[in-house]
Amino acid sequence: MDLLLFVKALILGLVEGLTEFLPISSTGHLILAGDLLNFNDDRGKAFEIIIQAGAILAVCWEYRVRLLDVVRRLGQPDANRFVFNLFVAFLPAAILGLLFEHRIQQYLFSPIPVATAFIVGALVILWAEKRDHVVRIDSVDDMRWTDALKVGIAQTFALIPGTSRSGSTIIGALLFGLSRKAATEFSFFLAIPTLFAATGYETWKHRDIVFHSDGNLMLFGVGFVVSFLSALMAVRALLRYISRHDFTVFAWYRIAFGIVVLVTAWGHWVDWTPN
Repeated sequence: MDLLLFVKALILGLVEGLTEFLPISSTGHLILAGDLLNFNDDRGKAFEIIIQAGAILAVCWEYRVRLLDVVRRLGQPDANRFVFNLFVAFLPAAILGLLFEHRIQQYLFSPIPVATAFIVGALVILWAEKRDHVVRIDSVDDMRWTDALKVGIAQTFALIPGTSRSGSTIIGALLFGLSRKAATEFSFFLAIPTLFAATGYETWKHRDIVFHSDGNLMLFGVGFVVSFLSALMAVRALLRYISRHDFTVFAWYRIAFGIVVLVTAWGHWVDWTPN
């Protein structure tokens, strides 16, 4: 692996880890960063998906006590309900993702649609934060399967690159009556089956690229480790942040970032890949 590829892997791993669990769209950032770094070929696209496993392992590590406790208590009503809720919430995006994967990648996996989704998603966050937030579910353990299904349906909007999986699930959960802590934690837990399934699927689909002998495995390994470490920091920072703040700052960031991409594209200052 040459030095330039190593640097690209470091940058993209950092981008993935820092953005995966914030409501600002890791996929959108990776598409834009990959375009700027000229790392948007088939290998780059496989890399972007596979390093998500590093980020999701950070959540598994952060919540290892809770997850191990659930595993130990499988068979008991509360543990069974927790696992079933995750399964129910996982299904909508999994089904729609398989059905529309090729069309989404063909039409939406490029900078201009991503930038547009950044701005539209930001407006939804601002609208949601202006509404009265009526809390009826304080803890993830209080969720019913119908609550989980609603959050799962909200997650389907994240199939649009630039929308944000965490943003869709957290804001959706807030609108459905979850507390900020419960909404954020369930978003983290839901990321585990969602991103592992996506990673496993993409790894199998691009297995010739991932396991090729030209150094791709080492390239992905670097991105994986950097993604894990940066995601761990981001998860802890977000949990501290939401205890005292709302998500408005992320909305304004999304708007500013989206406008920069659109303006640079229209002004031909950056040669973004066309849709």
